[in-house]
Amino acid sequence: MTKTPTLDATTSSEIPTRACRVAGFDRPPTLEKIVLPPPGPQEVRVAIHASALNFADTLMCTGKYQDTPEPPFTLGLELAGEVTALGADVTGLSLGQRVAVYAGQGGLADTGNFPADRCVPIPEGLSFAEAAALQIAYGTSHMALDYKARLQPGERLVVTGAAGGVGLTAVEIGKLMGAEVIAIARGEEKLAIAKAAGADHLIDASAPDIREQIKALGGADVVYEAVGEPLYEACFRASNPDGRILLIGFAGGDLPRMKPNHMLVKNITAIGFYWGSYLGFNPAPLRASLKQLFDWAAEGRIKPHISHHLPLERFDEGLELLRARKATGKVVLEP
Repeated sequence: MTKTPTLDATTSSEIPTRACRVAGFDRPPTLEKIVLPPPGPQEVRVAIHASALNFADTLMCTGKYQDTPEPPFTLGLELAGEVTALGADVTGLSLGQRVAVYAGQGGLADTGNFPADRCVPIPEGLSFAEAAALQIAYGTSHMALDYKARLQPGERLVVTGAAGGVGLTAVEIGKLMGAEVIAIARGEEKLAIAKAAGADHLIDASAPDIREQIKALGGADVVYEAVGEPLYEACFRASNPDGRILLIGFAGGDLPRMKPNHMLVKNITAIGFYWGSYLGFNPAPLRASLKQLFDWAAEGRIKPHISHHLPLERFDEGLELLRARKATGKVVLEP
């Protein structure tokens, strides 16, 4: 049973906490003790029970992510925990409430202060680890496939990096939306995980004939591309006329070589998509998407796949799992 915190001198004043800090881009992050100030007027203090790692965390360590703060800062984009203090102007949240937070930073800690409008109540039956792991990966896939690509039932969806943190959710959500899903991942173990998430067809990423295999299955109507070259080229050449290619990320390190003349002839649309920026310029579809996802999770229609649960002290091991692409689904740190 969850203990309900109370607002007292400890929670309404400065408190010490452990945090995974980036002091500079020329040195590795370290676990330090810092002093956390009281929450601001529109912030809540959250006792963090789980924080999900993302590939973006590995990039932020060296300043290569597009939204990297200036050092020093605390790593951790998404988290879940209990509200232990309320800012003076906060309404709609209560002490002891279980919330998930897309923070952008600050999640790899014991406790943190976060904007109240980024808190999503956690439904009954959903664990802290699942709630933390749900936001970015599922949010990215749902908004990309539904809001941007307008994926339709019966269309053929190709997912690269299909056993990774976001790719696996694209398989699951694509199947939930009625698509025929082709999953591309490296090795039998990862392909088996993609199949368990609902993939209809499996292609090993090391195969020399990926384009031909996709074409033999009828070609791609929508491509969810999270890896980069050379998979982008194979998927583009296997795309059907009027196809849509979602540019989600470049985990493989090599940027796609775009060929606009070929895109023109085939009427192919390339769609760039970065989930986090919607909080700044158009938060309404993002919040609607998160509500849908948490409803689905509460109904048991989606379930985050977490391959590793680690204590906060082993954050560097968790980051290395992502760098080496040894994780499937999500890696969650639990202080």
